Amino acid sequence: MAVAPAYHESLPYIDPEPSPEALSAARALIASEQSTSSSSSSSSSSAALPPLKEPSFSPAISAQLSRIQSSQPPQPPLDLSRYEAQELPPPPSSDSSSPPSEATAQATRRALQNAFVSSSYLSSRAQNLALLDAHGRNAWLLSNYHLEAELRSLERDLAAAKRDIDLVNAARAARQTDVKAEMQTLEHNWREGVGRVLETEIAVQELREQIRHELRTRAAAAEPSQS
Repeated sequence: MAVAPAYHESLPYIDPEPSPEALSAARALIASEQSTSSSSSSSSSSAALPPLKEPSFSPAISAQLSRIQSSQPPQPPLDLSRYEAQELPPPPSSDSSSPPSEATAQATRRALQNAFVSSSYLSSRAQNLALLDAHGRNAWLLSNYHLEAELRSLERDLAAAKRDIDLVNAARAARQTDVKAEMQTLEHNWREGVGRVLETEIAVQELREQIRHELRTRAAAAEPSQS
């Protein structure tokens, strides 16, 4: 059979505010308990934890860690020179009848490839700018409209949550105020009952001591007559 959990709710509308002496005493007890529990938990955890393993990184991570340790600047991930203006190698002289060298051909091919990349990038950027010029304003206004609608929805949810909190607090205050006299009477009766229990235990202990004393007195008085 499952046992229902117990919920301990404070009674701010019934219980009086604690005095500064009571607050300082409670804080001292909490601090001492926390220091004891933290020291015991740290000692037990240090005894239970296995030794740390040496970390192992991939070559790329190791290279980056070495670069950071040596305070070297990071290398650019992409070569941005392909988006810059390209310069073709100088053409061969007209009086030279020999074909261009392999290095000149490779430089020309590289320049043409970079020019194609730059042309594609500029064409795509021009297309995007044209689309932004044609539809950017409407898209921006539509985005603002959706954001404002979402903000209004969140504000309504916040107002509803605040209203629910106020209703809960008002209901708690009403319930605690209704039972305040009964709670105070029960607390007074409980304190009186605890006091009577303590008085009864003290009286029982005193009666036991009187009985023991009487028994010892009678035993001491009976010893000479027996001798």
